[in-house]
Amino acid sequence: MSDVWVVAGPPGAGKSTVARLLLARLDPVPAWLDKDTVYGGFVAATLERAGRPPGEREGAWYDEHVKVHEYAGLTATARQIRPAGTPVLLDGPFTGQIHDPRRWADWVARLGGEPVRLVWVRADAAALRARLSARGSPRDGQKLARFEEFVAAVRADSAPPVPHLAVDNRLGAPPLEAQLDTLLRDGRTP
Repeated sequence: MSDVWVVAGPPGAGKSTVARLLLARLDPVPAWLDKDTVYGGFVAATLERAGRPPGEREGAWYDEHVKVHEYAGLTATARQIRPAGTPVLLDGPFTGQIHDPRRWADWVARLGGEPVRLVWVRADAAALRARLSARGSPRDGQKLARFEEFVAAVRADSAPPVPHLAVDNRLGAPPLEAQLDTLLRDGRTP
């Protein structure tokens, strides 16, 4: 079975940047499934139809009515792509999956089994606030309005208790390119 790479971490951590840099270093190049690219329009339409705030991307209602479908769709798509011999790169927060060993094991099985490689993008509260403010996306409005609650919910700067490679994207961290080169060369955290 071909590889699955999971680039995970809090919204605003720099996952898409890490994913792009990782794709440039992998051979064969995986199919990149970014949660926001694949489901952005669906999420916006669902929120509008349900009368929810357009920037809602966290919380119990979102998790129950939207996120569960986003993650199930990404998982099913990755599982369908892999038998053809194409590796897959999943790009999304995946907070619940990466911070709970039982959920991680179940998810790996639903993805079609190993090899599944987690690349965790580390970012603390200061980095998240700076990046979310700088990108100015409407989907980040609630995150910034309830910043402390958001940081706690996404377990910012809390390493996953499952096997992973860590990329440090806190403010002032070493360049991402050098970190990824070290990770891929040595298979360890720099």
